[in-house]
Amino acid sequence: MRLFSRASWLTLFSALVAGDKDSCPVTSQHLSDPPYENYFFSDCNVNAQVVVTSPVPGSDVSITTPRLIVAWPAGNSGICTFFEPQNGEKGSLAIELVNSTLGTPLASVHQENDKSDYPFVGVEGVLSLNSSANLTLAILGSVRTIRDYTEGGNLNPLFQDAVKVTKMKANGAQFSRLWLDNTTTTTLSLEPWKGSKGKIDVHDKTASFGPGLYKFSASFNYPQMDQLSPQEVLNKESQSLIEEDPSQVQSLSFFSYTEKLLAGGWRFLTYFGRDSMIAALLLEPVLSTGNNSAMEAVIGAILERINREDGSVCHEESIGDYATFQNLQKNIVSTDAVFDYHMVDTDYFLPILMARYFNTSSDRAKPLLDTKAGKVNAQNRDLTWRDLGYIGAQKIMKATEAFEKDPSIKNLIQLEDNEGTGQWRDSPSGLGNARTPFDVNCALVPAALYAISELAGTPGVYPDNTDTKTWKDAAAKRAKVWEDKMLPLFQYDITTVKAASLLEEYTSKNNFYDGPAQTESLRKYSSAGKVVDYALAIKTVDSPDKIIVTHTDTAFRLFLSNSDDGEQLTTFINATANAILRPFPAGLSTPVGAVVANPTLSGNDDLIGIFTNSAYHGTVKDSYKDVLHAM
Repeated sequence: MRLFSRASWLTLFSALVAGDKDSCPVTSQHLSDPPYENYFFSDCNVNAQVVVTSPVPGSDVSITTPRLIVAWPAGNSGICTFFEPQNGEKGSLAIELVNSTLGTPLASVHQENDKSDYPFVGVEGVLSLNSSANLTLAILGSVRTIRDYTEGGNLNPLFQDAVKVTKMKANGAQFSRLWLDNTTTTTLSLEPWKGSKGKIDVHDKTASFGPGLYKFSASFNYPQMDQLSPQEVLNKESQSLIEEDPSQVQSLSFFSYTEKLLAGGWRFLTYFGRDSMIAALLLEPVLSTGNNSAMEAVIGAILERINREDGSVCHEESIGDYATFQNLQKNIVSTDAVFDYHMVDTDYFLPILMARYFNTSSDRAKPLLDTKAGKVNAQNRDLTWRDLGYIGAQKIMKATEAFEKDPSIKNLIQLEDNEGTGQWRDSPSGLGNARTPFDVNCALVPAALYAISELAGTPGVYPDNTDTKTWKDAAAKRAKVWEDKMLPLFQYDITTVKAASLLEEYTSKNNFYDGPAQTESLRKYSSAGKVVDYALAIKTVDSPDKIIVTHTDTAFRLFLSNSDDGEQLTTFINATANAILRPFPAGLSTPVGAVVANPTLSGNDDLIGIFTNSAYHGTVKDSYKDVLHAM
């Protein structure tokens, strides 16, 4: 899950707006998080993020390597270069972007080329090296290719063998690579900046630099997307935020386009279905509505990418050079986008978001859903977005039918066969190696069914046929069953005496927490001598063990449910509140917010080893969960 993290929408940036506002306005933003310096640049030609990594005192120099990244949302494309000090002393080389007459610190690249259908666009700036260095590795093409290396150390010869390193002019170097489409070229050029004594030599695929200032220019010839301006991304009632909080609005604008909203920078400058829909649900009060709006960019992107065969909503897309690569792996010569449909939670967010939107913008249902599909997902060319929304709703109605007839564990929603992940805890261990998640079954399914009921009564949303005529009543009736019968299947309790013993055992073994066990909070925040809570997941339908991990996935039920079962609702709210109010390690609260999961009361060494402070599904804070609880 990437929402509101990794330089995401709600991260605070310093913003600077400059340039000729009538012709090509320039927006530049800077986020400092040593050893990382993030720069964002947008104008009428290109949008880019530049990340400079340079070791600082306290950095682990074995993994913090001087690095320059340029990433573009268009095609999810980028460049990544690694520098090493020539003296071999790790940590001695410092690199940074500096302001110059070229830019502050970035400027736009735009070059027309008669041999290309698209101009070469990108960014340029001045890079400072404090000592002699070698540029030892350059990865050009897809951000996914860069991630394969930075996250897993994998370099594919198909990409790397195509990187050409040549001398440029008298004292410069150029790195270039022709994409697998045989049309697009990514280029990085470097040369000494004006008045600098810097020098560049090229040996095979390594460029050597003396200390000094160097101009770099990064560009590619690929179609760009239309960015939503701050005025376009906010609704009329929220326009004042442009002046009141310009940095956050500029950040939101950078990640917002007419075609889609992006998940976050730099590794996720593309479509992620779940992330976009949760963001839209949380930001709904301020996002623009209507034609070419932020809300319709999200909904349209989801509908466009639905799998027409079974109604699955796309989790992640591969576009640009990486899509061509994935197609070639299947012996297909094509640049068409490739879509990942393995997540089970993403399907259910779509009707929820559509119902929220059309509840206040019902006049937009027909024009939006009349849109012909196939611009991004070529497989959907003879369908409309209405057709695809209907196919998605059919999948949900089919998947939830059995539980209405027999509300037992065997009929719960599980991860797809042969898949280790399926919801926001995007790793096999994120659910404690279980397959039946709490959030999907207890929150998303009933909310989606209520939404389908509402949408079935909204003219223009679904085709008018025998199926949809029954959905208004049938989906609401089924939603009530899921809402009322689900929580007891996940509920568990532990006596406060047993819980205190587990706490003491946990703190005695823990290697990252050396504070008090907080056992007194168990008595204060419990119910009749018992800690009542809800399992993070159920292992499988055949082995229905509950994963006893305290968690914040309850936030989805609080945010999406309007349950009127008084006794069950009271128990749920009390249990959720108690879990949050108990300080870690007895519960979830810390001085900086609630952790997303806590295995303390499991008494299970395997779970305790999985849910640690080094796992993003473990004893760490994730801001979006705090927002869900608050709303």
